[in-house]
Amino acid sequence: MSLDTYVSAKPYHLLAEALQDDLEAMDRLIRERMQSRDAPLIPEVAAHLVDAGGKRVRPMLTLAVARLFGYRGEDHHRLAATVEFIHTATLLHDDVVDEGRQRRGRPSANLLWDNKSSVLVGDYLFARSFQLMVETGSLPVMDVLSQTAAMLAESEVLQLSASASLATTEEMHMRILRGKTAALFSAAAEVGGIVAGATERQVEALREFGDAFGIAFQIADDLLDYFGDAETTGKEPGNDFRERKLTLPVIKAIANAGAEERAFWRRTIERGEQKDGDLEQALELIARHDAAVEARDEAREWSAKARDALEILPDHELRDMLHDLAEFVVVRLA
Repeated sequence: MSLDTYVSAKPYHLLAEALQDDLEAMDRLIRERMQSRDAPLIPEVAAHLVDAGGKRVRPMLTLAVARLFGYRGEDHHRLAATVEFIHTATLLHDDVVDEGRQRRGRPSANLLWDNKSSVLVGDYLFARSFQLMVETGSLPVMDVLSQTAAMLAESEVLQLSASASLATTEEMHMRILRGKTAALFSAAAEVGGIVAGATERQVEALREFGDAFGIAFQIADDLLDYFGDAETTGKEPGNDFRERKLTLPVIKAIANAGAEERAFWRRTIERGEQKDGDLEQALELIARHDAAVEARDEAREWSAKARDALEILPDHELRDMLHDLAEFVVVRLA
């Protein structure tokens, strides 16, 4: 697929079209299960985030993998809704921890309501996700998703302890990235295979695909935060810098920084003392040490690993779409 084709017909749009019926069934289930008879605030807060959209790449992985293996039941809808509930719950919690003020182009739930409401509604969605996964009656599925939920929480705590600390290493950052982002991508793909009766080796390949895809996805997203076009990404460049987030390009730049440069990062990231022109200086330091180039190369390596993992899966149009999706993650960095 040419770059021009990628730009005009993004792979996740093509995948969404192929899965339209399944996505609509999943959406109906999400809206049904986020209701509460006794606490109307729950669907009000949840709907604010659900209605804001989002690409829903994670549940699409579950649906695509199940269909790829010829699944004809309805449990993949439950599992896709489970994955989306878990993801939505983590977003609600993240905005409280990060003191976020915007999510998916809208004011964040904690800003419109309060932190207590966001945390408790997030807890409710987590509980709903476990109800849905139990309905499949699959212990292997429950094992994967319950372990993933624990990993997400553990990684949040690890990130909190490493937040804005210049001592954060690439190794620690990768553990956080893997737990916070890649774990749910991996689980989403894996449970789609399990419910559809994939072999043990195929399920392992799906786990590897999701892990590598999630890592490539997050590294690319972090790079686009600094170097992406606002009209394309929908985000104002430099948000991560302003929020003092240590992402891979910054960690690489700090690792090679001299004393004066470290003083800059200490002031802007550790102490949060930022002023006009600091973002431009941060970009210059990242470029000076080829930190963005190295991070982009790593994203491409992980994307290649994701695509390689798909080779063992059945020859299918949806497998090709997943391949294109993994490639698009890094093509947008060109």
